[in-house]
Amino acid sequence: MGSSSPRRRPPTTLHSLRPTETLDLPHELSLAPRLKLLLTLFRTDPAVRPIDEWKLKQALLSFLRFSLSLPLPDHSDDLVLTRRPDLHKRRLSDPVADGSLHIRDFSSLRFEDTDDPDLLRRRFSEWCSSVEERLQGIEVNVEGVKFRLCIAVPKADDFEWMKKSWEDHYASKLLDSRRISWRGVARRPDTIIVSGVPSRWFAEPRVSSKASMLVTHTIFQALGRIRNLNVAGDDNLGKKVDEITGEVVSGLQCKIWVQFESHEDFCDAMKVLCGRSLQKEGSNLKVDYDLTWDRDGYFQKLQQRPVKSHLQEKVDRLHVVPAHISKEAPRQHTQLKRSDHNGPRPKRFRE
Repeated sequence: MGSSSPRRRPPTTLHSLRPTETLDLPHELSLAPRLKLLLTLFRTDPAVRPIDEWKLKQALLSFLRFSLSLPLPDHSDDLVLTRRPDLHKRRLSDPVADGSLHIRDFSSLRFEDTDDPDLLRRRFSEWCSSVEERLQGIEVNVEGVKFRLCIAVPKADDFEWMKKSWEDHYASKLLDSRRISWRGVARRPDTIIVSGVPSRWFAEPRVSSKASMLVTHTIFQALGRIRNLNVAGDDNLGKKVDEITGEVVSGLQCKIWVQFESHEDFCDAMKVLCGRSLQKEGSNLKVDYDLTWDRDGYFQKLQQRPVKSHLQEKVDRLHVVPAHISKEAPRQHTQLKRSDHNGPRPKRFRE
């Protein structure tokens, strides 16, 4: 690979896409490869000095670039560290900071001797594992304060782990179905769920900032033949709180369900989406979406749900009686009946 940026070439199929290549999508979007590592830092000495996040980041960047020769630019935004709250209350075994590291430059990797996609993915996976092993447990010294680094790879970035998860799920489901019937039990998944992506990237330009079904269908059609599609706003503003920082996460995002025509299309789409970030031309934002597969039969339940027309919903709302009225009405009716039998007739008012 000759350049520092991931190469782009139109693959004949998604299966032939190299793990270090960028896939261009419609509407100026692209899926760029990256290695994401989750970081957890512990103190290895009883020091009680406060943590300087900037100095810790610079020390870690310097170590990664010069000691491990990882391709990270100076003052890289691809390394994020966040101090844990209430450090004065922590135990000695508790972590003091969390973060993430993104590696996006794979120009040093040489995979030119083969075009076998399975072999390329295996080599790339081995390289990622070697990076994880080299970083696991390293110690960083920041002005006399020592920190130990623990590394983890997000499960959603590991296609083989995802594949094993659905194989185990459907195997247990088939075993349970033997007591009842084999009919109606799905054998393999076909639906992906992508959440945490900006709604405006899937919206119709100059029309709305909300995600459009038509635009979303056009984008995901590049990943395979689509049977069903649904888009919902992920606008739980005030309810979604970051676990580390405690800050409210912006709700201008959407959640997308895509059901493919075949399990093969589903697998190819999962392979491409695992370990990549979504980017848009002209924007510096790199989105690490949440990726999973549907194990609850989302579209099957959607089809079984009774559908009411807009007119029927209006009629139902008109027939709704407030609770206090519905409770008082029988009592008043009973009192009127008693007065008819036990007392004089009520006087009529003149009209």
